[in-house]
Amino acid sequence: MYNLVGLSCLLLMLPKLHSAPVVWTQPEQVHLSSTGDPMSMKVTWTTFSPTPSMVEFQKVPGTENFTEYATGEATKFVDGGLQQRTMYIHRVELTGLVPGQGYVYHCGSSLGWSPNFYFVALRNSSDWSPRFSVFGDMGNENPQSLGRLQKEAQQDMYDIILHIGDFAYDMDEDDARIGDAFMRQIESVAAYVPYMTCPGNHEEKYNFSNYRNRFSMPGNTESLWYSWNVGPAHIISFSTEVYFYLRYGPDLIRKQYLWLERDLQEASKPDNRGQRPWLITMGHRPMYCSNNDHDDCTEHESIVRLGLPGRLFGLEDLFYKYGVDLELWAHEHSYERLWPLYDYKVFNGSIEAPYTNPRAPVHIITGSAGCREKLDPFVPEPRNWSAVRAEDYGYTRMQILNKTHLYLEQVSDDQDGRIVDSIWLIKEKHGPEAWK
Repeated sequence: MYNLVGLSCLLLMLPKLHSAPVVWTQPEQVHLSSTGDPMSMKVTWTTFSPTPSMVEFQKVPGTENFTEYATGEATKFVDGGLQQRTMYIHRVELTGLVPGQGYVYHCGSSLGWSPNFYFVALRNSSDWSPRFSVFGDMGNENPQSLGRLQKEAQQDMYDIILHIGDFAYDMDEDDARIGDAFMRQIESVAAYVPYMTCPGNHEEKYNFSNYRNRFSMPGNTESLWYSWNVGPAHIISFSTEVYFYLRYGPDLIRKQYLWLERDLQEASKPDNRGQRPWLITMGHRPMYCSNNDHDDCTEHESIVRLGLPGRLFGLEDLFYKYGVDLELWAHEHSYERLWPLYDYKVFNGSIEAPYTNPRAPVHIITGSAGCREKLDPFVPEPRNWSAVRAEDYGYTRMQILNKTHLYLEQVSDDQDGRIVDSIWLIKEKHGPEAWK
């Protein structure tokens, strides 16, 4: 009898014990992003209880005694799932950095510190040669390229990572625990190298709330669209998703389009284009592709390319008007390099050297980093505007050598890191005059 009474009392206590709030002050999911100012860097991380936001850092080499510190603030983020899970996204901007200098840092507070990480501050001139890793569509299930990227990032092979949409598959799933798991995985890349992003269709849930809250890109658009300068390039990141999820506000299309035109106008001013002649865009859904599916890029009247009915806010004419040199895309789980292309017409520089002084933008689709949806097949016959196609898992490397030469290569993770495609994009002229 006494045992039964004791058991009953214990059972009555269990719900109370189970419902006790979890106190979790340890920093995790650490990642860097460029602010657009080479003398600063943004550090973002997550805790599951409120804590102070601090980063201690110092130059390397040297004894690690963290001679500098910076403070910031945390934003409370409540996921839109049934459990309404709460997390705190911390943001601290490190300022007064020396361009090209290496730093060691950790983040947190007296309630818990992250491990030590390292980064190199970006250089502040237009005459250096930034190195990029470029990919999209990476999940935390089947992230086949991740191991190679982790190793290469920590070997200082890259100055910047460009992740062109679709993270985790999907960040909102399991009440955002999948998002947490992915951000822990990518930490071993993104805590060492600025990790620059744009939204994809897999971030759509709850009006892109996981994407808008977890990342810290330049500008004030919650990372949906922004631009920044690096070396001899002006890079523009934008959202293709505003064209497909009109329920979140059709006015977003107009706002983004007007912002894009203003940004392109500014970047095209003679002094600016002279200093940073390469105009590069990154957006998730391509204008063109030759995959064997029914995605927007397989349609002749692509929404991204031509805009809404009546050709409202189409992007191909806008980018062509301002002489965008290179357009980076993902979404298709494959790699495809197109010939210089405008309005379905190929404008190669010459038969012998198609990418030397091309007369239209170059498109690269790189969405095969690895996710649970596997790879996307191509139609059997390549289109006349498609130069190279690969159905391997992998990612793209890019280096902007100088104001006239840009190098791209595709790494196959299936083939143990073999380079399966490479080109030199050479331009003696930039801007719309290059199309003549």
